[in-house]
Parts: sequence; structure tokens; C-alpha cells
Amino acid sequence: MDLATIVGIVLSFGLVAGAIVTGGSPMIFVNVPSMLIVIGGTIGATLVNYPLGHVLGVMGVIKNTFFAKGDSPTQVIERFIDYANRARREGILALEPLIKEAKDPFLQKGLQLTVDGLEPQTIQEILENEISYMEERHELGSEILSIMGAFAPAMGMIGTVIGLVQMLQSMNDPSSIGPSMAVALITTFYGAILSNLIFNPMAGKLKTRSKEERLVKEMILEGILSISKGENPRIVEDKLNSFIPPKMRKQSE
Repeated sequence: MDLATIVGIVLSFGLVAGAIVTGGSPMIFVNVPSMLIVIGGTIGATLVNYPLGHVLGVMGVIKNTFFAKGDSPTQVIERFIDYANRARREGILALEPLIKEAKDPFLQKGLQLTVDGLEPQTIQEILENEISYMEERHELGSEILSIMGAFAPAMGMIGTVIGLVQMLQSMNDPSSIGPSMAVALITTFYGAILSNLIFNPMAGKLKTRSKEERLVKEMILEGILSISKGENPRIVEDKLNSFIPPKMRKQSE
């Protein structure tokens, strides 16, 4: 669980809700037609912009903003030091029983290719393609959320215009102008909330997650190539340590 995402959502919505409550009744900020315009309009515009399958796939990608999966860079280094030592003592085939133990499909594939005896260059080409396609999937999810973050305020403005037009139709009743104006502005409020507290922050978190995952995948690739070349465990460790800041590095004895 990513505590930063949870704390950020609770803090931002909590402060907004607190400001609303202290200023009066929160029910004045509840308007169903405004919600339909903003939420329905945002989803509809997104469906026009992207195929249905891509939009539905974003729902699965959003969970990556709440959960961090896979090993950390330091865990990857420790794992490959162990792999390198085993391969050096017992040979490459000694890694075969460890393939099923690896939870990361990318790591499993790399180990399997190494055990199968493929040339390092071939292994590198296959795994680099995996990383490339992974990035494309992640970029699509982030892009769709960013687009939704752009559409939401626009839908809010459309709702505001609709509300203002309706308000102008009843200008003969001065007592209705204030409430009508408040309702018109609520759609802009909804659009700003969705854009700045949900869609854009989640798009940013997905970009960060993608960079973190790419780093781990590149470390795994480097480790796999080093083992397939039969390099010394100390060399493997030094190569993988170069991917992380000096303060995070742990030199094995």
C-alpha cells in the first residue's frame, strides 16, 4: 500500500470538506445535474478520444497508484548476488529451480532465457522489447488520466454556461439570481475537484510508478546479462549498485 497516495487523498479532500462544513451547510454543494454534466461529459469525451478497451483498462491501471508491486532496487541487488554466487558455484542450471520462486514474470522470463542457454545479445533484445511495451502501456494509462483531467474543468465550464443561461431566463425574479448563480458555479467546482485532486495527481503518480518499474526492470536486465556472461558476483553487484544512489548501496562482504 502506498501511504503517500492515501494520505494525499484523505488530506486534500478532508481540508476541502472541512472548509465547506465550516462555511455553512454542505448540502448546497450537492447538485445532481451538475454531477451528471461533469462526470458524464468527462467520460463521454474520453470515450470519443480513446477506444472503449483502453478506457476500461485504465481502471486496472489506477490500482497502481495505491499499491507498489515488485522488489525494491536493493532487493533486486541482493537477489542477483545470490543468483551469481549459485551460478558460479553450481553452474547456470542451478538457477532453474529458482524460476518458479520468482514472483516477477519479467524476472522469470529472464532466468528462463538464461537457463535455456541463449546468447546474451538475444536475451537483451527480448527483454528490452518487454520493457519498451511495458512503458507504452503505462504511458497510455497516464495519458488517458491526464486527458480526463483536462476534460473535467471544460465540462465544468459547460455546466456553468448552462446554469447561467437558465439563470438569465429568470431575471424577472431577483430572489432566484443568487441561488441560480451558486448552482451554475458548482459545476466548475466539480470539474476543478476531479481534475486537480483525482485525475492529474493519479496521472503523475503513474508516471512515477512507471519510472520506478523501468529502473527495476533495467537492473534485472543487467543482472541477467551479467550472469549469462558468467561474470564475477562482485562485478554483478558493482554494476547493479550503479543504478541507485550511493547512500542506498550495500557492499557485501
